[in-house]
Amino acid sequence: MLDDLNRIKQFDTGKVAESISSLAEQMQQVLEEAKLIKIPESYKDITQIVVKGMGGSNLGAHIIKDALADKLPVPLNISAGYDIPASVNSKTLYVLSSYSGTTEEVLSVYNEVKKREAKIIAIVSEGNSQLEKIIKDDNIPAYIFKPKYNPSNQPRLGLGYSIFGIASLLSSTGIFDFDRAILEGIIRNLQTWDESLQLSTPTKNNPAKTIASAIYKKQPILVGAEFIGGNLRAFRNQICENSKNFASFLVLPDLNHFAMEGLANPASNTETLSFVFFDSNLYHPRIQKRARLTKEVIKNNNIPVIEHLLMGETPLEQSFELLQLGSWTSFYLGILNQVNPVEIKWVDWFKQKLAEN
Repeated sequence: MLDDLNRIKQFDTGKVAESISSLAEQMQQVLEEAKLIKIPESYKDITQIVVKGMGGSNLGAHIIKDALADKLPVPLNISAGYDIPASVNSKTLYVLSSYSGTTEEVLSVYNEVKKREAKIIAIVSEGNSQLEKIIKDDNIPAYIFKPKYNPSNQPRLGLGYSIFGIASLLSSTGIFDFDRAILEGIIRNLQTWDESLQLSTPTKNNPAKTIASAIYKKQPILVGAEFIGGNLRAFRNQICENSKNFASFLVLPDLNHFAMEGLANPASNTETLSFVFFDSNLYHPRIQKRARLTKEVIKNNNIPVIEHLLMGETPLEQSFELLQLGSWTSFYLGILNQVNPVEIKWVDWFKQKLAEN
């Protein structure tokens, strides 16, 4: 089925494949526009970063937190909800992240964060939203982007804007330096890697189609470590929304301290679960050994294990490599499940009911 292009197009009416294939173009757009972002000099004087974002609008922050952990000189925390950490003050760089600009949790904290004199920046797509109006009325430093390379208009498929956008905002404050040459190299790699993941590449030569086929009719448990922790979260979200398939993720070495004993029950685990390990030669040697032993434990519990070795030369490259692979895999799993990857009917229903008086 995954090699039947006409069949795939019957389900993909929302241009999801086009959005996924445009990841490199999204990033290139941000790279060109980021140099126009102006941040006050005073924004350098901070002791923490807090990102307020929900769903697809906080995935970029999670990926940055793990992939750029060696570059961030202050803690980065993601706040998903209506609350504001007690530590937020005038030394806090507070990022309002909402792809749509209408996310109620993000909008709900603005006045209090402003009252605490936090240094506020924002990222939002162009469209005359409430957040965009606040940015313009209050002269908030921001990256307002036109998502021309995300025809699906789904935040989870515009992660090139989210990741590079937030990273560019942070870089513009002077907190850390983003090497343009490194980023341009990653963009070129993504364009090359995308060729093996495209609709026209047959399953036998297509890693994303291969993984999707292996986890079809299963509940996938995604496993990785260190710099790809944020990617596992993004991959999990995309499987749930693009594939309409429940998924979860576990991170090494933490899972070794609790998850292995839970494999025994319920007995249906052997039929319903499938573990997908994303291995890397860049992990700490002890992590690599833990991964090998963990696979043995899972196999001894008669649960299938799928393995994929990331090939990028740096942690940052592997982070984007997995982002691209995960997006395509979730798309193909959605096709196998015979669903439209763009539709999120329960999310739409929930938002409608929540808005009712």
